[in-house]
Amino acid sequence: MGDLLHITAFTLGVALLSTLLIVPPGVALGWLLARRAWPGKVVVETLVALPLVIPPVATGLILLKLFGRRGPLGRFFEQVLGVEIVFTWKAVVLATAVMSLPMLVRAARVAFEEINPRLEETARTLGAAPWDAFWSVTLPLARRGILAGCVLAFARALGEFGATIMIAGMIPGKTITLALGIYHEVQLGRDDAALGLLLISVALAFLALWTSERLVRRRAP
Repeated sequence: MGDLLHITAFTLGVALLSTLLIVPPGVALGWLLARRAWPGKVVVETLVALPLVIPPVATGLILLKLFGRRGPLGRFFEQVLGVEIVFTWKAVVLATAVMSLPMLVRAARVAFEEINPRLEETARTLGAAPWDAFWSVTLPLARRGILAGCVLAFARALGEFGATIMIAGMIPGKTITLALGIYHEVQLGRDDAALGLLLISVALAFLALWTSERLVRRRAP
């Protein structure tokens, strides 16, 4: 029971932290993709969506090459900041953030695209600066879509497995999430423990998806 509660709490904490970390870049990317055109936009769109279509273990391998001790970002974090990423809880947060970012960006982009640009133009003609118009008009109108995207990103983070196991490993008490825990318990032949983790995973995922659907339905009218 103690391990089950620890794994559940760790997974919730990691999913929440990774979701909070991707909110600023996710909302910014969603707005840029919805409102601006620039050279290379298609490339950015493709890169953002890439984790959704390539195998998660491939994403994990890319992260391992970048943030490992021999990787460029790994050397920077370790030598300059004194922070080690791989095979720590930070790697779990990194993997879940990268895998869930596309969910938030897509939801934010759709939310911004549904807003009539004339409302922003009206605010600017009344003397509001572009930044003020964004905070007072655009963001409030898009908030339900963005919140729905955040919930979806949180749900995706709860179930992340492939990228996490590549960059964080499966270290008991340090990097095991619900998804990794299910796999670990099955490998050890402890089906009852795996079933307990499975039920918690399904319950959390159901609650997250239900919340997201409620937000979308309220936004539809």
